[in-house]
Amino acid sequence: MPLLLSESDVRASLDMPSLIDAMAGALAEFSAGRVTQPVRTVLEVGAEKNYFGVMPAAMDGGGYAGNAAVGAKLVTVYHGNHARGLTSHLATIILLDHGTGALLALLDGRYITEARTAAVSAVSVKLLARPEAASLAILGSGVQAHSHLEAIRQVRTLTDVRVWSPTAAHRESFAREASARTGLPVRACASAREAVREAAIIAMTTASKTPIIDDRDVADGAHICAVGACRPDQREMPTALVSRARVFVDSRAAALKESGDLLLPIGEDAITAAHIAGELGDVVNAAVQARTHAKEITIFKSLGMAVEDIVAAQLALTRATERGIGQEIRL
Repeated sequence: MPLLLSESDVRASLDMPSLIDAMAGALAEFSAGRVTQPVRTVLEVGAEKNYFGVMPAAMDGGGYAGNAAVGAKLVTVYHGNHARGLTSHLATIILLDHGTGALLALLDGRYITEARTAAVSAVSVKLLARPEAASLAILGSGVQAHSHLEAIRQVRTLTDVRVWSPTAAHRESFAREASARTGLPVRACASAREAVREAAIIAMTTASKTPIIDDRDVADGAHICAVGACRPDQREMPTALVSRARVFVDSRAAALKESGDLLLPIGEDAITAAHIAGELGDVVNAAVQARTHAKEITIFKSLGMAVEDIVAAQLALTRATERGIGQEIRL
């Protein structure tokens, strides 16, 4: 019978190091052309223009990631949920049997979305950041800020962590909680400029629709994980920064349809689509060179892909089945 996995079940079934490895495999399979995955379908719901995305994917198996998988994620972003005591980002993942199409599992996808996004960023840090990178600036103080700290510290030895978000109480709370949880020196900064100056790694995890950092404040050799802006009219980075950096994406097709961080500079004639150096999976597959020199600024623009969700869900299902976690359901 199909298995139902709650968020607590998923949390108990996934660990970040294994998830980072699984995401490297998913990226590699996608860029090698072994994944069938359309660009997500997005609907705006209601007067508030809430977000509803449908993200299907199928992977035949073999290659880097191993098992065959097929399924879909249904994801919503309702910003008014905070006033209702709910998280703004919710998701459900459906896994199907690759051979028969029968339902295998129904999983809460909120935590998977949180964790796999950070795990993919960690893959980019592992491949694109300087080997000696030890300072991390986190812009934002929400769930993605917490998960990015957890993921990035798996692939680099961090000695200096700074955080900035627009609300002082939020960034100070993040610094206290993150320091206590990780044992790392995490400090709150009064401005984004203070946070990013001389930082070797920058994680951009805000909900801002306009640039939050200045090109002049980003040091040579920095690596940026940009995960916040996911619509064509939104951006976290200024045109000048994108123009002088070497840019990688998860999906070239999705980036050229959804990423304001790229589409807005293209619309300004500052760059062209050819400015994208490659997909991150191309770097995993050694089909595209990673960092070319120590002073190069690299950007990984992440939009999130269905194959990441499906592979993460499959990993959670495998671990849950091994450990007897979850609830069997009859339809």
